[in-house]
Amino acid sequence: MSHFPSLSINPDHPGRQYALGQELRISILTSGEETDGRHDVTDSFMPAGAATPLHAHTAYEERLWVSSGSLTVWAGDATVTLRSGDFYAIPLHVPHAIAAGPEGARALNISSPAGFAELIARVATPLHVATEQTALDVDLFNAVAQEMGDILLGPPGSTPADLPPGNPARG
Repeated sequence: MSHFPSLSINPDHPGRQYALGQELRISILTSGEETDGRHDVTDSFMPAGAATPLHAHTAYEERLWVSSGSLTVWAGDATVTLRSGDFYAIPLHVPHAIAAGPEGARALNISSPAGFAELIARVATPLHVATEQTALDVDLFNAVAQEMGDILLGPPGSTPADLPPGNPARG
């Protein structure tokens, strides 16, 4: 796991670092419990080429601020490449997918109201026990994501353009 950089740590909660398979390393900086559900903030790293599944959030908006590397975001009809210092907001119900560029990407993820940090805490592997073989438990991830109002629309690598014409999720 040496190809992953160290992430920020909240000194009041140093044990909140997680591995989501080999695709994502995340540190929860602020949880919904600490903000009365208003928002949460995570520091995350995706290695080169890692991608999220195509999905939409029905319970929280997602905001990304890239601190290093690059992310390509497909959100509805928009496609943007974000680099260090760039910010992008993904509204509720907008189908989207995110992929790391050739150098990987590190970003802050802010969800409001809170939601993403809870998903990670419930489905990811604590970083201190993760290994090079740690895999994502896809069934658990899908179940918890659905419970939290996320709609999974396609596998990693798919984009909103892959949705059939007339699909209400297409945006």
